[in-house]
Amino acid sequence: MTLVGYAVLVGVPVISTAWVEMLHFSEEQVGRVAGADLGGLSLGAVIASLLVSRMNRRVLVLISVAIVIVSNGLCMFFIDYETVLWLRVGAGLGSGIYTAVAVATLGGSSNPARAFNLMLFAFAFSQALEMQVLPMLSMNGIYMAFIACYLVGLPFLRWVPPRPLEKSLEVELEIEEEDGKHHLEHRHVPAFIPWLVLAAIFFTYINIGSYWTYIELASLDAGLDGHYVGRLLVWTSFFSLVGCAVATLISNRFGLARPLLIALFSMATIVGMLSFGINNVNILISMFSFNLLWIFVDVYQMSTVANVDHSGSFASLMPGAQGLGQIVGPNIAASMLGAGLGYSKVFVMCATAAIIGLIIYGAMYLWLRKSIPALAKAT
Repeated sequence: MTLVGYAVLVGVPVISTAWVEMLHFSEEQVGRVAGADLGGLSLGAVIASLLVSRMNRRVLVLISVAIVIVSNGLCMFFIDYETVLWLRVGAGLGSGIYTAVAVATLGGSSNPARAFNLMLFAFAFSQALEMQVLPMLSMNGIYMAFIACYLVGLPFLRWVPPRPLEKSLEVELEIEEEDGKHHLEHRHVPAFIPWLVLAAIFFTYINIGSYWTYIELASLDAGLDGHYVGRLLVWTSFFSLVGCAVATLISNRFGLARPLLIALFSMATIVGMLSFGINNVNILISMFSFNLLWIFVDVYQMSTVANVDHSGSFASLMPGAQGLGQIVGPNIAASMLGAGLGYSKVFVMCATAAIIGLIIYGAMYLWLRKSIPALAKAT
């Protein structure tokens, strides 16, 4: 369900190019439409967060699937910019509710870090599959593919737990006493901790959304061969598998926070590198590194929220924070391109957003080390 819910987010580079080539949208309009889709995802996740611990989750899924099918279906008949813009808001809304339920359910598992890692491992394959298949389809074919994916999951709906099993913001920590013995202790986590993580996710996805929306168009604008760029989009997607494996090995030894800080700094560097110009070599390095670090960062971000919220109330907001970053990022980039600033300035903005996320996580980690050392160690 999570893979299906994130399908548009993953397919944005290809879908953006299709909107330009098949519907003749301008680069600025592409940013607006992509932002509308992913902003709708954010809104849907917010709605789901208010209902996911109170309402039957299976009913929420059915409602969200109906919204997605209707919105994508109408996109096959209406192709003007203004109508498509609002229909993509509707499609994003349904996707947001659907994805939020899936993420909240994963976050409520006994080992959320492992659950998210498995999901993101599969995510690498689905991402590569989308990059391979979507360019072969017509615009209506892309919309039909999304509808089909949501329908495939319905027979398995009974596997979704209808209600959460645990309270929010209660964590069980292993405390070491002076005599060396250990005991388990339940601690309440201040609400601003998950809110800080959600804020950092928002800024991280301003970077991811802008980069992912415009990377193919920026490469073509720089004169790179379109076939070469398309192949890179497919093959670099598999590098996400390395990110999952490395993230697991490192988190088992060093926790979540410190590797996350290093990953965000590295992401800012490889994105900012493109502001000095794009060529066949640095675009290859950037795409491979970006796919490695994107998944690497997501494992840590999602696990950090899930570790303190097994009820799903905050975990379900993660797609909302991601979607909000995805609407703000592409819209800032679209405005910059509309003002004639060019792609180099867009990549500077992307790197800046990643650095802001880094600062937020750094501040949160320092507070935890001072106030709840056991939780800082656990994260």
